[in-house]
Amino acid sequence: RDPLSPFTKKKSVIVHMFQFLLAASSVAAIFFKHRQQNKYKMSGKFTGFLVNEKGGKLVKGEYAPPPLGERDIDIAVTHNGLCHTDCHMRDNEWGVTQYPFVPGHEVVGTVKAIGKLVTQFKVGERVGYAWIKDSCGSCRNCVKGEENICVAGYTGLITMGGNGGFQPVMRAPAAFAFKIPDALDSVSAAPLLCAGITVYSPLKAHMNRPGMKVGVIGVGGLGHMAVKFAAAMGAEVYAISTSPDKEAECKKMGADHFVVSSEAETKLSSTLDLIINTVSAKNDYTKQLTMLANDGTLCLVGLPVEDVVIPVTGLVFFQKKVVGSIVGGRKDMIEMLELAAVKQIKPTCETMPLSQVNEAMAKVEANKARYRIVLTTDI
Repeated sequence: RDPLSPFTKKKSVIVHMFQFLLAASSVAAIFFKHRQQNKYKMSGKFTGFLVNEKGGKLVKGEYAPPPLGERDIDIAVTHNGLCHTDCHMRDNEWGVTQYPFVPGHEVVGTVKAIGKLVTQFKVGERVGYAWIKDSCGSCRNCVKGEENICVAGYTGLITMGGNGGFQPVMRAPAAFAFKIPDALDSVSAAPLLCAGITVYSPLKAHMNRPGMKVGVIGVGGLGHMAVKFAAAMGAEVYAISTSPDKEAECKKMGADHFVVSSEAETKLSSTLDLIINTVSAKNDYTKQLTMLANDGTLCLVGLPVEDVVIPVTGLVFFQKKVVGSIVGGRKDMIEMLELAAVKQIKPTCETMPLSQVNEAMAKVEANKARYRIVLTTDI
């Protein structure tokens, strides 16, 4: 005789049916997820805003990306900081542009797919990409986390035909993706990946004592971040700008002093220990050298297309230095993001939809951005 009562048998059948349905729904969900992940891969084309010729407008179009490599990831792009460099690259002002290409090198999004040898990321994690996407990985600088000065030369995200973040999905090597700290929102995180690291690295390299007098020339996308980081790192900060109406904002950002550019040579003569020059247009380096105290350093992070002309006597007799700095390696990037998260050092941003990228670029070139435009993906 069956020891189970009719009620117990009925209950057992219901439980098994429920378990079966639950398992079936789980299988269906996994199948649907993989189908959705693979859908865009199988199409063979990515959509984005491309530049097709020197000086041309960005237009929405398609291109065929290389296959997802073993060490690559795809990210679903949500935010892009708009850097003046994107304008330089659009117009091939540095001679490293190859058309067509997708600009954008302050990229934040979530991991959408991973190559089979990628272990440091999982689908759904929030990451960012910056100016560099690859390096040799084995030279004396790369092994120290200073890939920005790779002996063999690094590969830029958007140089020589590389495609950046002005698209819904971007494919790039996983090695140069950075996890975004939870304490940083995506709008704030995007500009840190270029503007932030570009000023953090030289400040770290050249600020060798507390209370140094640090001047920041040009309070725009780069400069306003230099003011914020220099203040957080213990400097006495001098903001130097052509725009008098920026004084109140600069002091809110942490500047101790504000000087209009036309008066800086007189007011700051032999005063500053370090100058971070963020200007990407032609400017007077001879006058800037007079603002330096003996043994002071003028560091150029902006990239005007003109050559630098300076008097040698001022360098020699007063032991002044002129140096350059290009973004930063992975070591500095991780430090900078951690510092920004802990101290809540965030860029001052305005947002625009990616579909208005040409209008946004015009605003940057007219010096009307306050202080970094972040493009939100809407295509």
